[in-house]
Amino acid sequence: MLNLVATFEHSANEFPDKKAIIFQDKSFTFSQVAAMVNKVASALKEKGIQKGDKVALSCLNLPYFPMVYYGILKIGAVVVPLNVLLKGREIAYHLNDSEAKAYFCFQGTPELPMAREGFKGFNQADKCEQFFVITADPAAASPIDGTTTFGQLIAKASPVCDTEATEPEDTSVILYTSGTTGFPKGAELSHSNMTMNAIGCRHLLQLTPDDVHAIVLPLFHSFGQTVQMNAGFSTGNTLILIPRFTPEDVLSAIQNDGASVFAGVPTMYWAILNFEDKEDRFDFDKIANTLRVGVSGASSLPLEIIKGIEKKYNIPILEGYGMSETCPVATFSHLTKKRKPGSIGTPIWGIEVDIFDKENNSLGVDEVGEVVIRGHNVMKGYYNKPEATAKTIDDNNWLHSGDLGKKDADGYFYIVDRVKDMIIRGGFNVYPREIEEVLLTHPDVSLVAVLGVPHDRHGEEIAAYVVPTTGASITEEALVKWSKEQMAVYKYPRIVHLRDSLPMTATGKILKKDLKAEIEQG
Repeated sequence: MLNLVATFEHSANEFPDKKAIIFQDKSFTFSQVAAMVNKVASALKEKGIQKGDKVALSCLNLPYFPMVYYGILKIGAVVVPLNVLLKGREIAYHLNDSEAKAYFCFQGTPELPMAREGFKGFNQADKCEQFFVITADPAAASPIDGTTTFGQLIAKASPVCDTEATEPEDTSVILYTSGTTGFPKGAELSHSNMTMNAIGCRHLLQLTPDDVHAIVLPLFHSFGQTVQMNAGFSTGNTLILIPRFTPEDVLSAIQNDGASVFAGVPTMYWAILNFEDKEDRFDFDKIANTLRVGVSGASSLPLEIIKGIEKKYNIPILEGYGMSETCPVATFSHLTKKRKPGSIGTPIWGIEVDIFDKENNSLGVDEVGEVVIRGHNVMKGYYNKPEATAKTIDDNNWLHSGDLGKKDADGYFYIVDRVKDMIIRGGFNVYPREIEEVLLTHPDVSLVAVLGVPHDRHGEEIAAYVVPTTGASITEEALVKWSKEQMAVYKYPRIVHLRDSLPMTATGKILKKDLKAEIEQG
């Protein structure tokens, strides 16, 4: 038997009275969280959810996330974490594609009405039978008439529940990622995949029971989920949950709650480095003495930011590489090895990484080719998509990342470029094809090409180059506003340019390379 919930339950047994979660002015011990996990599990069983059923979860970094996450796992069901920024039609796609039978959705905020969008999606998903609203106050009524709240669901549920026996290769989590097809694909991750990656991260960061994590990375994403939540709980660590990143909240977590581990994307480190303490609230010497290690991922961290952070806070910054399909960690810089700025480090324990040419031959030092990965972190496949799986994982079990890289003489790896057209905006992966297909549903849009353009803070910004339909009166500003209503906030293009034409091949394929060159030349 191997169930990912063991990463939490072992520590709950070892440290029942220790703080497991700190959230704002509240804290929860391991035994309190364990009781809530059991209540969720018991309630789901009473609702007919069985081993292997898919249960979706949309939740900010709140104590409810791990309570529901581990409650789903405990009965052998599969967690389907969803990006909290998705709109109704996007949620419907994920619920339908994963064949989710139930859906937990946080109520959201006035600025981010998650439950409203979630209920829209739920109503478009025929196989999803149950919708539960997580209210900020468990005793509050549902903001959606006729729906059951999290508080109502667990009110009479038992705080005792046996863990369902699952096999190592049983699916534990389906994490959605996107590809060049433009449609999100669900990476099926087994209990073994997720547990081994969490344990690998625990050793990578040299975690001890005394560590405390400041978590701003969204727990619905594999980075925060594995590197901090699962790895941290497996070590008996306390998690400080921060729903929305601000430099002040991170610094406060370190100074006031003793956070020793922080993980973020480059834009977060940029903001922390450039933060000005105008109100003189922080003791930076204390912060530097408390924080032990920083972790960065999603995209390369500029050398000047690394130098600035390491000098100001006297900590090592570890950079790594991975993807949802690899749970996510494949390579990382290590505390016990020389760190090379610009490198994604070396493979973690139990993982092989290589550079292949187009004929799948291994390349030598400094030769550029595709990054391939093999080991205990590689997904089972894309849920219900055998053809896409076969294109990604070859007959020798190598996962083809679609990223171009190289390795040096010391075995350190580097990302050179991306084979895919993926845009990374503020740490979020955005795929042009998906954006283009939504834009093409607008009646005034005839043709569109979406590209990533350089941005000082977000790394890349999303730009859409649009050929309007004949006689259309659409404006660039109006199309930006429409896009914002149709897509998650990190996806919609902030930049729209109306054009008479786009560069194309004789067969009608848009030449994005030519378009980008044309744009760069002014």
